[in-house]
Amino acid sequence: MTVDVRLRRGRGALGFSFFVQGVTFALLVTRIPAIQDRYGISDGLLPVFLAAVPVLAGVSSVATEHLVKRVAPGVVLRWAQPVVLLALLGVGAGSGMWQVAAALGVFGLAVGALDASMNMLGVSLQRAYRRSIMLGFHASYSLGGILGASAAWAGAHWHLSLFSGYLPAVAVLLPLAFAGSRFYTGGADGGGKAEQGWPAGGGKLLLPLCLVMACAYIGDSTVANWSAKYLQDVLGSSEQLATVPYNVYMVTTLAGRAVGDLGVRRFGAVAVVRAGTVVAAAGFGVVAVAPGAWVGMLGFTLLGIGLCVIVPQTFAAAGRLFPGASDTAVARLNIFNYVGFLIGSPLVGGIGDAWNYRGAMAVPMVLVLVTLFHARSFGADGARYGVGHERRAGDRAVDVGRGGNGV
Repeated sequence: MTVDVRLRRGRGALGFSFFVQGVTFALLVTRIPAIQDRYGISDGLLPVFLAAVPVLAGVSSVATEHLVKRVAPGVVLRWAQPVVLLALLGVGAGSGMWQVAAALGVFGLAVGALDASMNMLGVSLQRAYRRSIMLGFHASYSLGGILGASAAWAGAHWHLSLFSGYLPAVAVLLPLAFAGSRFYTGGADGGGKAEQGWPAGGGKLLLPLCLVMACAYIGDSTVANWSAKYLQDVLGSSEQLATVPYNVYMVTTLAGRAVGDLGVRRFGAVAVVRAGTVVAAAGFGVVAVAPGAWVGMLGFTLLGIGLCVIVPQTFAAAGRLFPGASDTAVARLNIFNYVGFLIGSPLVGGIGDAWNYRGAMAVPMVLVLVTLFHARSFGADGARYGVGHERRAGDRAVDVGRGGNGV
């Protein structure tokens, strides 16, 4: 098999893995009310269950950092993804609270390894392609999220049990993902080459990206958890209209990521991240001052366009900053995905209850703007992956990248 074919197949397989994870996560989070009703989880206990998943995922991400020193990230991903899917099925199959607790625990541990290994492979493939492709992987995740949320809506509409709603997705996606995992590759070295040790002072270099990651996920979790309540309770929309902002956010996220790699290649990561940050902050500002529901939805649309570029480029920047220890950098950075998720919802909710929700929307706006102060961390010299860089590069990997557009 030629290098060109191996990389294209690896890119396609990894893109499908991102897609599967988007479907899986959407099926879980959009059916939380149904999960609560099925197992009789009280409102007071529900936050404990929900917090346990990202906490365990963070622990697993740390463990994955050490695991990939012994086995390739592709091996970790090959086995983590089926476990995540089976854990989702377990959430719908149980009958007692201990069973859903166990299933969610397994889900959290497996999803931490999955998220870390997926992004490790994405960073490594981007390095082999010598062009920006990370946004494309995350676009696949967004597409999966839209389809998963739609499937969850259909299950709720037809009053399917959780197990009946989850089973078709798991039955279709699990064998396809496992079959595709044969083609995972980390780039020219096949993803099996041992990395160099973590450099002295590496934590200080990575810290700005960790802050950016946490702030981006605070913004994302704000939209996921509070958009419907904000539109209905603050802006006076109908119950039906209140469900629209998150769907609009997901669609604009998909659209932004689908074309974002072109922007990075043309203008560079720093310019794209800065632009995305300004648009996201403007979105929160529009939401905070919106006089009505339709203006509020415009704000959430801007949020999707702005926030969508930040997380993929943060992973890519970590890979460029630490070319000899990118797996370690990605695993450590991935922890702040869960930190932002844990902080975001209670932070906005607490401020909204204590003060008002318009004021609460200003908090993620300010936090997202933190990215502007650390934008230089996204632009390592000689690793822009832009048009000029591609033209200067003379190795075969550039041709591989240009030949992989159809994947």
